[in-house]
Amino acid sequence: MHAAALCAAMAVWLVLMGRARPLRRALALLSGGSEKSEAREKWWRARSRIEKRLRGRWEWLCLPVASALAVLGQSVLPLIAGAVAVPVARRWLRKRQSRKDREARADGVVDLCGALVGELRAGHEPGQALLVAVRSTAVMGEAGFRVSAAARFGGDVPRALVQAAGEPGLDGLAGVAACWRVAVGSGAGLATGLTRLESALRAERRQREELRAQLAGAWSTVAVLALLPVLGMGLGAALGADPLKVLLHSTAGLICLATGGLLEVCGLLWATRIVRTGETG
Repeated sequence: MHAAALCAAMAVWLVLMGRARPLRRALALLSGGSEKSEAREKWWRARSRIEKRLRGRWEWLCLPVASALAVLGQSVLPLIAGAVAVPVARRWLRKRQSRKDREARADGVVDLCGALVGELRAGHEPGQALLVAVRSTAVMGEAGFRVSAAARFGGDVPRALVQAAGEPGLDGLAGVAACWRVAVGSGAGLATGLTRLESALRAERRQREELRAQLAGAWSTVAVLALLPVLGMGLGAALGADPLKVLLHSTAGLICLATGGLLEVCGLLWATRIVRTGETG
């Protein structure tokens, strides 16, 4: 029963986190590549509609979950906890999205270097090559307008690149600025320096991806540990123990709930910090 509950929880987690596509491919291969059933098609269409409507508002799911627990436990405490969890979940989701955007920008800097090298080797002038590369990659956002203006009107391109490098995820532009200064000051080949910079940035990205793959097991362990109290309550309810009534309507239960919640939060923060420290090296 414990193994079945853990497998079911992990399957739900994979679906909610959007990682069920490999599972679908595996099911298609095991079924001989046959077409999906009508029920499965309806499920994936409904899931897509829900994800589209909840995009950017996932934190509000805390309220219906808290309402269901309040009805089942006949207590207002889950509603209060759900209302407190909304801003906490919003902050966590924003940090997660900010981390993704920063990594996407870092990958865009690598693509920018590659596009710039390609334009230079095609015979374009450095300023014109930079304009084309910035326009084709669109990685710098508003900072790209300043860099493009400096390249178009003969401004200080390295200074504009250094200013853009101060934004999250654009650290690699400082290396582009250094290559630009060296090429302008000594007449050295700009394409050669940018090629080496691109190789270094790609190696750094590859190392980050390998480290993340190695830490995937640790993240799964953190997720399973976070779900264990919920699974324990579910098993208790299945055995007829009524854990919600004990936790929400007795002094000892409230003390256990507060202590367990505090220990759960501390454990998650500690485990997350350990994994994050491993990711940052």
